[in-house]
Amino acid sequence: MNFIDLRSDTVTVPTQNMRDAMYNASVGDDVYGDDPTMKELEEYAAYIAGMESSVFVPSGTFGNQLSLFTHCQRGSEVILSDDCHILMHEVGASSVIAGVQLRSVKSRNGEMNPQDILSKIREDDIHFPKTGLICIENAHSNGRVIPLSNMEQIHAIAKDKGVPIHLDGARLFNAASYLKVDPKEITKCCDSVMFCLSKGLCAPVGSMVCGSKEFIEKARKKRKLMGGGLRQGGFLAAAGLVALKEMIPNLEEDHKKALLLGEELAKIPGIKVNLDDIHINMVFFDMSKTNYDTYKLVDEFYKRGIKINPVEDGLMRFVTNFWVSYEGIHYVVNSMKDILN
Repeated sequence: MNFIDLRSDTVTVPTQNMRDAMYNASVGDDVYGDDPTMKELEEYAAYIAGMESSVFVPSGTFGNQLSLFTHCQRGSEVILSDDCHILMHEVGASSVIAGVQLRSVKSRNGEMNPQDILSKIREDDIHFPKTGLICIENAHSNGRVIPLSNMEQIHAIAKDKGVPIHLDGARLFNAASYLKVDPKEITKCCDSVMFCLSKGLCAPVGSMVCGSKEFIEKARKKRKLMGGGLRQGGFLAAAGLVALKEMIPNLEEDHKKALLLGEELAKIPGIKVNLDDIHINMVFFDMSKTNYDTYKLVDEFYKRGIKINPVEDGLMRFVTNFWVSYEGIHYVVNSMKDILN
């Protein structure tokens, strides 16, 4: 059975162009710096992000944690939003890998108040940890895109206080598509950025960490420490190059499909969708008023060839992607109607 998979945009599988590129890739031992395809990917990723250099990592969580590990000294403090991915969904890795303390700022739909950040930056005091980093997420994992004006204000504060900024840009290109700007307009507000190749862009594995040459040199060694030094990584890099060169324009279509899905779900009695929150390819909705068990819903959808996740924190999340068609969207909505009836 060919499933419609709405669990995440991480479920995308490689296109035929990616498979061909992987098959024909020229490779070498990347730890020795001998892989020409990996070198090409890292140069192109740095260029597209407006940074001096970049390094390939196996996953987005790996990339975020590598960035914290590279920016910060052990025992320092990282300021971030209370609902961001690094804090909520990365298994507490920051305490294990970088050995840092997280200091959260209350966010409003993922957006932090710059003055709240300013108030959290530590003064030089024997009792205080050093503020080592500020983290921003854009697009946010709640599906919203953070305005550039907010990022620019945070960047100005960070620059004044001498604190670097890391951008969790797992869905950087979704954010750029929504804002209708070049990704460089977003990344100019940070000192390092991680973005995923395997979320919506169809690459099978991998993310990129971009920053200054000095930062990436340090990160490359720490990547080795974390077990991320790959050998013939060019097979993966080949797919990554196709992802960055061919797949980014498709994200706008994913956003349109998500909006259609949200609009149609909102017509079903008992389902509440905040359509204003659909900035990218994610649809969050509350179906508690239907009194339907979401774990049962997962099973019923599966029987109909649809994969979904159960409720989390009171909300369901459906995520569109390259392999979900408009026909599939209507099938999902009709399936929901049939199940609830």
